[in-house]
Amino acid sequence: MGIHRYKPRLPRRRAAGTNGRRRFIDYPRRGRRGWRRWLPSWRQLLGTFTLCLAFLGALFAYVYITVKVPDENAAARQEANAYYWADGTQMVSLGAVNRNIVRLADVPKSAQSAVIAAENESFYSDSGVSFKGILRAFFSTAQGKETQGGSTITQQYVKNTYLSQEQTITRKVKEFVISLKVDQRKSKDEILQGYLNTSWFGRGAYGIEAASQAYYGIPAKKLNPSQGALLAALLKGAEQYDPALGEKNHERAEDRWKWILDRQVRAGLMDRSERDKYRTFPEPRKQSTATSLSGQIGYLVDVANKNIKQRTPLTDKDLAHGGYRIHTTFDKKKTRQLTKSVEGVLKRDIDPKKRPADTDVQVGAASVRPSDGAVVALYGGPDATKHFTNNADTSGVPVGSAFKPFVLAAALKNGAGAASGDGDRQEVSLDSYYGKDGTLQQSSDVFPAARPTQPPGPGKPDVEGPDEAHPTLRQASITGGNATFVQLGRDVGLEQVRDTAVRTGLLKDSMAPLERTFPIGTSTPSAIRMAVAYGTFANQGLQNDPYSVTRLLKDGKPVEGFQQTRSQRALDEDVANKVSDVLREAGAKSVGDLDANTTRRLGPFAAGRTGDQDRLKSAWFVGYTKELSTAVAMFRTKPSEPQLLPMSDVGGEKSERGNVFPPRIWADYMGNATS
Repeated sequence: MGIHRYKPRLPRRRAAGTNGRRRFIDYPRRGRRGWRRWLPSWRQLLGTFTLCLAFLGALFAYVYITVKVPDENAAARQEANAYYWADGTQMVSLGAVNRNIVRLADVPKSAQSAVIAAENESFYSDSGVSFKGILRAFFSTAQGKETQGGSTITQQYVKNTYLSQEQTITRKVKEFVISLKVDQRKSKDEILQGYLNTSWFGRGAYGIEAASQAYYGIPAKKLNPSQGALLAALLKGAEQYDPALGEKNHERAEDRWKWILDRQVRAGLMDRSERDKYRTFPEPRKQSTATSLSGQIGYLVDVANKNIKQRTPLTDKDLAHGGYRIHTTFDKKKTRQLTKSVEGVLKRDIDPKKRPADTDVQVGAASVRPSDGAVVALYGGPDATKHFTNNADTSGVPVGSAFKPFVLAAALKNGAGAASGDGDRQEVSLDSYYGKDGTLQQSSDVFPAARPTQPPGPGKPDVEGPDEAHPTLRQASITGGNATFVQLGRDVGLEQVRDTAVRTGLLKDSMAPLERTFPIGTSTPSAIRMAVAYGTFANQGLQNDPYSVTRLLKDGKPVEGFQQTRSQRALDEDVANKVSDVLREAGAKSVGDLDANTTRRLGPFAAGRTGDQDRLKSAWFVGYTKELSTAVAMFRTKPSEPQLLPMSDVGGEKSERGNVFPPRIWADYMGNATS
């Protein structure tokens, strides 16, 4: 048996410099030489990675807790006021920001799908952020390169609504965190609705409603899938994809439009059969001045705003906040026709270069529906951005003989008393006349022929009856008869005449002082009010106040105060019909020298006008059919001079102090507007 000898274990040699102590982190690694000393172990790599994750997690938790969802930007909520024609198409959008917020339910599903396919196919399933997109943007920004895309719809909505548009790393981090929170707090439909209402589409349009009007002239709810796809294409950059901005833009827009439609099919958002219906590019209309107040638009907006303030507690300040949708009674075609008729006559007959008296000639006109008082058209002046006074809705222009129908109506209704006011009132008819003794007489003829006054000869009786010097009220209404109406107004009572005019629709504050000449038109009503008052005759004595707004919406909800009012009985039907009967004869005489085809298209109409006997500084023609009542006024004025200028030589010697021009404008407009 061998003998086992015990060898004691010698201690291991310690690494130099350790003094025998074990290091917490063995790095550089002991027992390794050369470059291997600097190569970390897998444990060290795992530990470092874990620490980094923990740090990043803690940092993210800190950022997530500290970054709050801010209040929405005021600009993201700011809207324009949108005004609409009677047919529902947009007339103008006014405000610092051209935006009209709509509900998602008012955006077609096809347009929603186009935006999702173009911008964020996984919108309804993602968490509101794109890690790939945010990293790409981070590195591009850090390297000073052009910022890359890739943001989700939620991120873009957050940028539009809560943050600035600056491209910085800080802003992108905030966008990322806020997007996560918004995705948790809001439904996907709420986010999509917000995105569609805050996005920039070019042409001054924020939001899909303003864009739909700017590119196609229709509300968003009427967009078809093809049009919706083009609007979705614009989200990539309207300055590059608006087809109206050049051939290259058109090519890019058409390519992206096709891609979006095809992508909807691939994403299951559109059937192939539906896609095949849209092979023709949906050309948008040319760029328009949708926010311009030029031409007649400014006057229309002015009248609509006045009507709103009359019927609601809203003030100019309230309207300036924006967000209102104003649906008006204005007829687009009739407004354009009225403008065309006015400008046509002025161009043909008024020549300031040839006649100094033709300078500073102004026209105001308004057209009203007698059945309910709706203002369907007006002409306020040559351009609302240059001529600020609305000639259709201004007082200050004497109405002259066009006022006489109110005197006649007051006489037919109330009768006439003696000039002294003593005695019973006497019944008045269209065949009444003032005899030589100054008393009111009754003609025995239905249509008495005017005959000259003759002194009685030997054996001839002094025949009493209507003649040129003593016409019947019917004759005086047709031929002028200022003296007759001055006396009639006095006998009826100037207060009765004034009250009759006010009941038919004129404003009391436009009435002149009750002086001797009051019955022959010293009052100064607006063209709108004259059209309304004559419309009372057309409506057989039922009066309707003028209105120009049918609906007012705020945040999609109707504002109270726009219910249709009922007609008021202003005149007995018999009285109104008798006045119309006289005015039909007067109207036929007034436009008898015009184109026969025009008068034939008009059919039966009635009208009153200023004439040769008027020495006022204005010319009027007011006439109506059953469907339309229109007033036209012509006068001369300078902004620096408060008084009207003379009309005596306007248009030349044969213009009858300008009185021939309003009937020409009226007949041209009515002949085309009612045909």
